[in-house]
Amino acid sequence: MIPYGRQDVTDADIEAAVRVLRSDFLTQGPTVPLFEQAVAARVGSRYAVAVNSATSALHIACAALDLGPGDWLWTVPTTFVASANCALYCGARVDFVDIDPLTWNMSPARLRDKLVAAQKAGRLPKIVVPVHLAGHPSDQEKIWDLAAEFGFKIVEDASHAIGASRNGAAIGSCRWSHITVFSFHPVKIITSGEGGMALTNDGELAVRMEMLRTHGITRDPARFRDNAAPSWHYEQQLLGFNYRMTDIQAAIGLSQLQRLSGYVERRNALARRYASGLHDLPLQLPIVQPQTLSAFHLYVVRVRPESAGAKRARIFDELRGCGIGVNVHYMPVHLHPFYKNLGFGSGQYPESEAYGQTAITLPLYPRLTEEMQDQVLVSVTRALENAG
Repeated sequence: MIPYGRQDVTDADIEAAVRVLRSDFLTQGPTVPLFEQAVAARVGSRYAVAVNSATSALHIACAALDLGPGDWLWTVPTTFVASANCALYCGARVDFVDIDPLTWNMSPARLRDKLVAAQKAGRLPKIVVPVHLAGHPSDQEKIWDLAAEFGFKIVEDASHAIGASRNGAAIGSCRWSHITVFSFHPVKIITSGEGGMALTNDGELAVRMEMLRTHGITRDPARFRDNAAPSWHYEQQLLGFNYRMTDIQAAIGLSQLQRLSGYVERRNALARRYASGLHDLPLQLPIVQPQTLSAFHLYVVRVRPESAGAKRARIFDELRGCGIGVNVHYMPVHLHPFYKNLGFGSGQYPESEAYGQTAITLPLYPRLTEEMQDQVLVSVTRALENAG
C-alpha cells in the first residue's frame, strides 16, 4: 500500500529523542522552550506555545480570547472537525462560511455577506477560524480587513501549513491574525509524534495560553495576586488543562524543523509532477494563488461534478484495491451526525458539499519516489477509465 501520507523519521530525530530520554527532564524541561523559540524564529512570530495537539492549541486559543457562552465562532465546513469543536469546548456556538470553488478555502465574499446579515441580526462572531486547506494559504489579507471592519478575532488553523507563505509573510507570523495554530501529527509537514503549537504576537495572549495548557497555573511572581507570597508559591488563576508537550516530542520536532524547507520543496516538486501527469484527465486540480507558497500537506483532486457520487466511490475503491492509499479530506463538518443534531443539514453550504462529494486525496509525502508516484498516476488513469 502506498499511503496518502507518511512521517519521515531519521537517525537524527531518534538520537534527539534518546538524548532527552537520557537527560534529567522528560517533560517540563528545557527542550520545549527551545522548540517554541525555534518555530517562532522560523515563521517570524513573537511568541509560541507548544501543546500536545493542534486540537489543544485551538482550544486554548479560543479560551485565551475569552470565547464562551453566548459567543459565536465561524469556520469552514471543509476541514477536520476540531476547527469547529474548539468553540463547543468553550460553551460557544458554531456556524460556517462556505468555501471558494477554486481555492477551496474560506470565501471572503461569502464571509462578508454573512457578516452583513449577522450584524443586522445582532449575532456577529467573536472568532473566525480560516483553514489553510491542504497547506494552501487562504485570503488572509481580505479576512483581516473584514476583522477590522466587523470586530472579530482571527485564529488561523494552519495545521496543514507550516512552511507555507503568502505575499512574503510566513504562515505563523500572525501578520493577518491574532493566533495561528500548527499541527505536528505524523502525516503533517513535520512531526513531533503528536503535538501542536499556538503562535501569537500578543504577549498577554501568550501568557494566558501558557497558563491554560498547565491547569491555569502561574509561577510568575509578577502575576501573583498574593503580594506577600513565599518563594515556593504558585497560583491557579484560570480553569486550565493538562495540554503540555513532552520534551521527548519537542526534541523530535526540533530535529525535524531543520528539514522543513527541504520537505516543502519536495512536496511542491511532487505536486508539479502530479499536475503534469493529471492535466489531461477529467479532474479539477488544486491551484496555488500568485505570490503564495503552499506547504502541500495534501494533494487533493476532484472528479468532475457530473462524475460525482457513485463514480467517485468506484474510483476510490478501485484505487484502494490496487494498493493506492487514497483518502477523503474532508467530509463536510456540518453533515456529521453530531452537527446535524445541532440543526445543520444538506443544502446550507453548497460549495463545501460539492467539494465533499468530489474530493479524493492522492499520496503525497517526502519519501514518495517518482516510481511510486508514476504507479499512482497509472492507477488513477485506469480507475477513471474503468469508472466510465
